[in-house]
Amino acid sequence: MSAHPISVLRLIAPLFLALLLSLPAIAAQAECSGCLCPGNPCKLCALPPTENIPPAPDEAETCLKIRENVAPVSKNTEPSKHYASLNNSMRECVKNGGDVIVNSRRNNEFPSKHYCKPYISPANANIRDGAHSQQKDERSGN
Repeated sequence: MSAHPISVLRLIAPLFLALLLSLPAIAAQAECSGCLCPGNPCKLCALPPTENIPPAPDEAETCLKIRENVAPVSKNTEPSKHYASLNNSMRECVKNGGDVIVNSRRNNEFPSKHYCKPYISPANANIRDGAHSQQKDERSGN
C-alpha cells in the first residue's frame, strides 16, 4: 500500500513541473511589448517588399515609398537580386526616417527577417499611447 502514493507522485510530478515551467511563457505572451507584437502596433512593413503581399490599408508613408522605389521579390527571385532588393529597401527605410528591425523570432504574423519601423509622429500614435500620456498629465496636475 505504501508504493501506491509514490507511483501517483511519479505521475503527477512531471505534469506539475510542465505547468510550472509554462507560466513564464504564458505571462510573456500576454504582456508583449515592443513592435513585434500581435496587431502590429508599430506599423512595420517587411523588407524587401514581396510581390504577393498587398499594402495594408493603414500602411505608413515610409512603407509606401519603399514599395514605390524598390522592386518586389518572390520566392523564385535569384539570391543576388533578393539581396540587392533587401539592401535598397533598407536604404529607403532609413532615408525616409524609419529604422530597420531584425526579427530573430519569426512567426505567422511576422515571417520576414527584416522589417522597417516607420517614424510615427505623436499626433499619429496609438490612441492607447495618447490615453497613457493623458493619465500621466492628470497625475502630475498638468
